[in-house]
Amino acid sequence: MKISNGMKKHQKKHSNKLEGIISITAKGTGYVKTLTHKDDIEIDFKHLNTALHGDLVEVTLHAKSHGRTTGEVSKILSRAKKAFAGILETENPAKDGASKLFFLKPDDTKMYTDILIPQNMVHGAKVGEKVFVEIVSWLDSRKAPEGKVVKILGLPGDNDTEMRAIAMEKGFDAELPKKVEEEARKIKQAGIKDADYDGRRDMRRTLTFTIDPADAKDFDDAISFKILRPADLSQTPLHLRKNGEGRRGEEELYEIGIHIADVSHYVKVNSALDVEARERGMSVYLVDRTIPMLPEVLSNDLCSLVPNKDRLTMSAIFVLDKNANVKSEWYGRTVIHSRKRFSYEEAEESIKKSNAPLHRELSVLNNLAKKLTKERFAKGAISLDQEEVKFVLDKNGAPLKVIKKERGDSNRLIEEFMLLANKKVAEILSPKKIKGRAEEGVSIYRVHDLPSKEKMADLAFFLRSLGHKVSLRDGIIPSHEINKLLESFDSKHANTTMRDTVHRAVIRSMAKAIYSTKNIGHYGLAFNFYTHFTSPIRRYPDIIIHRLLGDYLAKNKAPTKVGVPTASVGNKLLEYEKMSLIASEQEKRASDAERASIKYKQVEYMSARLGETFHGVISGMTEWGIYVEEVETKCEGLVRMRDMQDDFYVFNEKKLEMMGQKKNLPAGRQGKKYRLGDKVKIKVKGVDLERKTIDYVLV
Repeated sequence: MKISNGMKKHQKKHSNKLEGIISITAKGTGYVKTLTHKDDIEIDFKHLNTALHGDLVEVTLHAKSHGRTTGEVSKILSRAKKAFAGILETENPAKDGASKLFFLKPDDTKMYTDILIPQNMVHGAKVGEKVFVEIVSWLDSRKAPEGKVVKILGLPGDNDTEMRAIAMEKGFDAELPKKVEEEARKIKQAGIKDADYDGRRDMRRTLTFTIDPADAKDFDDAISFKILRPADLSQTPLHLRKNGEGRRGEEELYEIGIHIADVSHYVKVNSALDVEARERGMSVYLVDRTIPMLPEVLSNDLCSLVPNKDRLTMSAIFVLDKNANVKSEWYGRTVIHSRKRFSYEEAEESIKKSNAPLHRELSVLNNLAKKLTKERFAKGAISLDQEEVKFVLDKNGAPLKVIKKERGDSNRLIEEFMLLANKKVAEILSPKKIKGRAEEGVSIYRVHDLPSKEKMADLAFFLRSLGHKVSLRDGIIPSHEINKLLESFDSKHANTTMRDTVHRAVIRSMAKAIYSTKNIGHYGLAFNFYTHFTSPIRRYPDIIIHRLLGDYLAKNKAPTKVGVPTASVGNKLLEYEKMSLIASEQEKRASDAERASIKYKQVEYMSARLGETFHGVISGMTEWGIYVEEVETKCEGLVRMRDMQDDFYVFNEKKLEMMGQKKNLPAGRQGKKYRLGDKVKIKVKGVDLERKTIDYVLV
């Protein structure tokens, strides 16, 4: 949600009334961030006046005091959320026909009040079931809001129920509207028509394949590969040749195509499919399921680049030399025919074994990818790969074990060529200067801002406290120093837990990547231009980029066929910026849903291991305790301060350490100290599946 220009003017006229987004803690205290106050305005519980976490609110300031700035919510300008998942309960069972008083106990810990549900609004739900409830009225903050049941999810603790609740809490319903499903079904029935081949570059005879996770069904991207001889380059259009290509005696070159499902060919502007895809923003990947942005007849079938079938694609085709320098490039609509579908594990084996399928081709691609990676890091890219885990579930969705996801050369190969396509497409769609005059145009970029100097200073202090030497230049730790430090943990005898700790601290210091019409570059990737082009089956911004690219190639430099006003570039810019803000928020909600599903399974996993001991690493610290991550499963839990009874501990926020304060120790000796990254032994004390929390104790 964005603070408007009107808000800025309003705040100047009425300095005691401000607007901002309110954040509410689990204790029920609100904090409002505004444009004019450096510190957040604190709102105590009795002054929330029905405001909920994430709402855009108007705040009236209290009289100034020497402490924190305080105020009260005077108006709700926009609700961030109106519906909640939770368990339906009743306060008093009905007697002799008397009506029951129903209410919802929300799963959302930020929701500080129950929701009353009149008997005629229960809509067949039973007490004890998990339901999804929409607030219909809340005028008096002294009373609970009233709501209605809009969906019955099932019994608490059931895997399907809990996963649906997590998704719907974040705004993602697995059920698509009937008109959307019907529109998709008709498109699938029609299939690829003869006319669809017109105007497309035919790539069906060029070796093409996909590499995806073993359980993937929606294949957005495929790679084609061909070795070029000098004679081949003589066919390259002159305006795409560079540096005198095509002469006899030149080294062999490689034509590499990045082929992306042509979703925009099927999803037309303002169609039912388009409106729904824009509303959802992206597919959501939970522990045990995918909630697709598009109906499965498209996402898993007609648009998916499955093997041994013709598929319509939008492509970026590059000619590279042996050093991964781009010698020429081509963009346009194509038709492909994938020869093989690799899993990452199968592709990894083909890279390593000379007798495996497509060994030579994958080996060449792997070597080129490594050179692209080297070039990125030489220009300042930062290594932000995190170790991830995956649950092995039984038929009912219960977690049996947790395994670490392996990232090999095959993963990095695909990643590098997708990065190349995204970067190059962003470059050609960016308005350019022609004879000193800026070309008109609009695009959506994937941007990543510089870290704040304050967070960088805190990171530098923390790293130095661990004994690592880092410097600050213009308030930023140079990326090569961060990479060098992370690489130092990759040796055979390195402390891997310390690497994870440092890596986590680095990531926390970084800004979040977002979508924007204002190009500021991508700090983490060290790209001046970057966008999202390679996943239109699962991300709506990619569909927009495909439409923009199509219009660009048709010489329409100021696109009109994208579902936005056509009056002026200025109007388009505003509409695109609005799309960018919404897409960034949708991405955050999808990520939150994914993390919540993982957290639920981690808590469920540990619920079967109460009293068992594990090895862990301190992953976070607060004034109320120490967060510990179990080494093998990454299950994070809290060791509460009240359970650390061997001493009285004090938290040092700056140094991120917990220090024991025993006073009867010999001179020169200190109490026990716990720091971020320390290895500890823990025992599972308790779990709360509703709140998705794990309690550990130190042993």
